[in-house]
This record gives sequence, structure tokens and C-alpha cells, in this order.
Amino acid sequence: MKKILTAAALAFLPGLASAAGLNGSELSLWWALPFAGILLSIALCPLIVPNFWHHHFGKVAVFWALCTAVPLFVLYDASTATSALAHAVIGDYLPFIIFVGVLFVVAGGIHIRSSFLGTPIVNVIMLFIGAMLANVMGTTGAAMLLIRPLLEANKTRKYQMHTFIFFIFLVANIGGCLTPLGDPPLFMGFLRGVHFFWTTEHLFIPMITTVLFLLAIYFVIDTVVYKKEDQQAIHNIEKVPFKIEGGINILLLLCVVGSMLISGFWKSGISFNILGVDMALEAILRDVLFVIIGIVSLAATPKVARDGNQFSWDPILEVGKLFFGIFCCIVPVLEMLRAGHSGAFAPLVAMVTNADGTFNNHMFFWMAGSLSSFLDNTPTYLAFFNLAGGDPQLLMNEDAHTLMAISMGSVFMGSMTYIGNAPNFMTISIVQERGIKMPSFFGYMIWSCGILIPTFLLLNQFFI
Repeated sequence: MKKILTAAALAFLPGLASAAGLNGSELSLWWALPFAGILLSIALCPLIVPNFWHHHFGKVAVFWALCTAVPLFVLYDASTATSALAHAVIGDYLPFIIFVGVLFVVAGGIHIRSSFLGTPIVNVIMLFIGAMLANVMGTTGAAMLLIRPLLEANKTRKYQMHTFIFFIFLVANIGGCLTPLGDPPLFMGFLRGVHFFWTTEHLFIPMITTVLFLLAIYFVIDTVVYKKEDQQAIHNIEKVPFKIEGGINILLLLCVVGSMLISGFWKSGISFNILGVDMALEAILRDVLFVIIGIVSLAATPKVARDGNQFSWDPILEVGKLFFGIFCCIVPVLEMLRAGHSGAFAPLVAMVTNADGTFNNHMFFWMAGSLSSFLDNTPTYLAFFNLAGGDPQLLMNEDAHTLMAISMGSVFMGSMTYIGNAPNFMTISIVQERGIKMPSFFGYMIWSCGILIPTFLLLNQFFI
């Protein structure tokens, strides 16, 4: 049986790499098929076979993970295969899912009750606040916190669709680019050595310019349609005193930020080797604190707050299952990208490299952004981070514009489609539950292409 498996798996390699580890220059493109398979499954199955996907997406993720893991164990010794997968699961996946999970739990415990009236200026203020909050509580947390107050504020209005389209643009995506807390791609960069405030320093001007530009467009659109509304019906809204339920989670959110800062600035010099993965003491402490904060949030949050948010575990369970498969499948892909011109992705390397050997930052921006639009922006960021050499010190200094291009492309262009970022899915689901008609997959792209592509062209021209 082992001979049969070996013969079948040999198609993945032109020659065996050394037992010391995976050698990206010796891996063929066949190794990228599971990664492409799981990303295409995520992109297409919800559209083509939604019922099957809803019930079996976890099994699909495990299938693609096994398509990577089984050949690794057949073609390499157990130590090499285990170490390669352990780096993905223990070094990347577990910190990632713990981080996303604690933000999901804490943000899901804050419920805002109010009777705001959704005038153009009120909507602009709420969108701006959401974009700023995304940097400290994540795009998922900010989107889940503010989507329901925004729905309540606009529930008496006839024209609402455009408001939630811009909500996806600004709160669920673009706003979360200033800290590793904002969007999972930036957290993966943080895990690889990018300083916590590097993105704040380098992306603040591009981000605030983009946010204000889009808010100006939104204000014009909303002002025009607001004048078409039945003004008497708009103002027929029940008065509810402003109240924040589950306020303890605001304090817990600050604890999350503090835990992140401790792990970024404190270098203990102590590490533990777990299945070949060196885990620094400060990283372990950060993740333990995240878990404790999540448990405290679940125990201390009033039931009325989570009920008001219609809190459920389904979104984070879906993210956990799918990203387990993604992080397993991306192992050989990252090694091939790290190999640069000597790897199977040499043509891709050539596209993002100028004739003099320097990086073509414009290509990094558009290619990272294009893939983030249709795939998930976290693995896209990792792929292009490695394509740029994967050295955080070089990328933060000599190649700072390259890292800016990768970061902005991955975070900003997740807003181009419904499937570009997880909060997009969640927002659409909640809005449609309230009976608000949203555009189809391609209808949304008419909005995003018409508004965002010109915006990103200007961004590319002035900041990259």
C-alpha cells in the first residue's frame, strides 16, 4: 500500500528535498493544488452548492488539508512532515484563531441601544466611528458592534442598501489597517516580526485619506436619496434612551490591546520548542491571556447584551474550520514563494520585480488586492509577504513601500466582493435577516468596481 501511495505522491516532486526541511526550490506546482482547491471551494461552493456547503464545509476543509498532509508524510520522514505542519498549526493557526476568537467574544458582548435617526450626517458619523473602531477591535468586532445600531437608525428609511454597501467598504475592511488588531492579515505580519505600530505610522495618511474620500462620496449619495424619502415616515421612530449593555467588555478590549503590546515590546529571551516550533514565552503568555479574557467575557457579560446582539458561535466555528484547512494547505506554497526565482513561482516573482532587481510595488498592491478580492486576505497577505522575501526588518525599512503595498492591497481590496473578508459575509447575513434587499454577488461588484477602483487608482498614484 505504501508503494502505491508513494508512486502517486511522486507527482508532487521533481526530486526529494533534504530531510532537514522542505526546500521550496524543489517543490513543483502540484503542491499548490490543495491550496487553490480550498480557496476556490470557499469562493464558489456557497454560490453553486449552498446547501452542501452549509452542512459539509468542515469536511471539505479537512479533505484539502489531508491532500497536503498525506503526501508530506509519504515523501518525507515523519520529523520533517510533522515540523512543517506544526509550524503552520502551532506557530500560525492557533495564535490566529485565539486572537480572532477573543475579539469575536468580547465584541459580541457589547450591545448598543439607541434611537438615532439615520440622517446623512448621522450615518457618516457612525461609519467613521466604525472605521476607527475597526483598528482596535478588529473589522469583525467593529462590524458586529455597529451593524445593528446602524440598522435601527435607518429602519424607517426606504433607501438603505447603499448605506450597508459603504459599511462593508469602510468598517468591515478599509478601516482596519492601522494595527495588527484591525485585520487578521496584519496580525500575521505582527507574528512574523512587523512592529505593532509600524502600520499606524506608515498607513495612517493613506487610510484616513481613503476613508474621508469614500465618506464624501457616501454623503453625496445619501443626501440625494434622503430628499426622496417620506420625511414623516422617517421621523416616526420609537425613542429609546442611549445605553451600552455589557460595558465590562470595553475594559476587556483594553486588556486585549495590552496583552498584544506586551508580546510586542517584551522580549523575554525564553522559548519552548514544541514539535520543532520555537514558541517565545511572551507569545505563549499573550495567547493564555487572550483565552482568560475570553472566559471572563463569557462569564461576566449580562445575558441581555448577547441576546441583543443575537450572539452565536456559528461564525467563529466556520472561520476556525476553514482556516485550519487553509493554514495546512499553504505550507508548501509559502516555501515555494520563499524560494523566489529558483522556485515554481518564478514567473510570479518576475511580475513583481523590476529589471534592476527592485520590487514593483504597484504590482504588489494590485496583485495582492486582486487575490484578496476573491480569496481570503489572510493567506493572500502571507503569500505576498513571502514573495517579498519574508524578512520583516528589510520590509519595515528599505522595502517599506513594498510592505505598505502588500498591507493596503490585502486589507483594502477585501471590500471588492462579498467573499473578500469574513465580516462581509456576516454583514450581508444580518442585513438580509432584517428584510433589506442587498445586491447580488455581481451587483455588489458593480458598486465596488465603480466606486473603489477609481479610489484605489488614486491611492496607488499618491501613496505607493
